[in-house]
Amino acid sequence: MASSAVIKIACVAVMVMVVAAPAAGAINCGQVTSNLAPCINYARSGGNIPPTCCNGIRTVNNLAKTTADRQAACKCLQSAAGAIKGINFGLVAGLPGKCGVNIPYKISPSTNCARYN
Repeated sequence: MASSAVIKIACVAVMVMVVAAPAAGAINCGQVTSNLAPCINYARSGGNIPPTCCNGIRTVNNLAKTTADRQAACKCLQSAAGAIKGINFGLVAGLPGKCGVNIPYKISPSTNCARYN
């Protein structure tokens, strides 16, 4: 009887670990910010878009395959955009299009990321 209880507890513990573990393909803010860091100078003052900026936008877009990933990327962008001084959101909004990337949300601190899938 005691071994049955131990087995049940072990099964519950394994289930909790599986549910609590992050998904293998989940995007995180570190990936988003590191890929888009080359865009910061352009986002502040315009000029030429660095190729590494467009590459970063493509990478983030490719990483964000699921609804949850796209919403997470949106929230990361929103948080980062609000934290960086001097961002010209008009320039930022045009970046994906200038890089040939279609994203389903506007990069802005006021974006409602829950709306996008």
